Amino acid sequence: MADATSVLHVSPVIPVVTIADPQHAVPVARALADGGVRIIELTLRTGSALESMKRIATEVPEILLGAGTILTPAQADAAVAAGAQFLVSPGVTRSLLDHMLQLGVPVLPGVATVGEVMAVLERGLSAMKFFPAGPAGGPKYLAAIGAPIPEVQFCPTGGVSLESAPGYLSLPNVTCVGGSWLTPRAAVEGEDWAEITRLARGAAALG
Repeated sequence: MADATSVLHVSPVIPVVTIADPQHAVPVARALADGGVRIIELTLRTGSALESMKRIATEVPEILLGAGTILTPAQADAAVAAGAQFLVSPGVTRSLLDHMLQLGVPVLPGVATVGEVMAVLERGLSAMKFFPAGPAGGPKYLAAIGAPIPEVQFCPTGGVSLESAPGYLSLPNVTCVGGSWLTPRAAVEGEDWAEITRLARGAAALG
């Protein structure tokens, strides 16, 4: 249950979304779904993130709802209670991973080094977030990891764009990418849901 391999196959792009105003949460989720992207990673970077998560879980059940930027066990608990169906962390510590693995939802832990990949693999997880993908080495780095550790599937996130995504997605050990370009701040704050749907269609077409 904890392995997130199935999560990675939902869409070629997992939108990494930060929402300041909970009133925008449902329209954003619906706009993504309308564009063919039926998954969202809502980051816990705002004080209102859990309220936004509750609204999406209740009103947009057709979208797979994840909680991103999980840094502490308490955040993981709160996210699951708010309706998160999977958890994403930018990195992992032993205590955080131990806790998340007990919550009964898929876990996508962040890794950036070969040692971290091996440590997470030892815990029985073969799906991981590669973060920050661009600064950590990009497609060439992931291709190099794939040679000795081919069983791990990655979702590179951090500095990924519509233009750079195909380079990652062409790798055999990359199932999807994470990207914030689907929900630009100007479109969210300007309530331009049609633009988000347009960007989602472009992302869905990468599959």
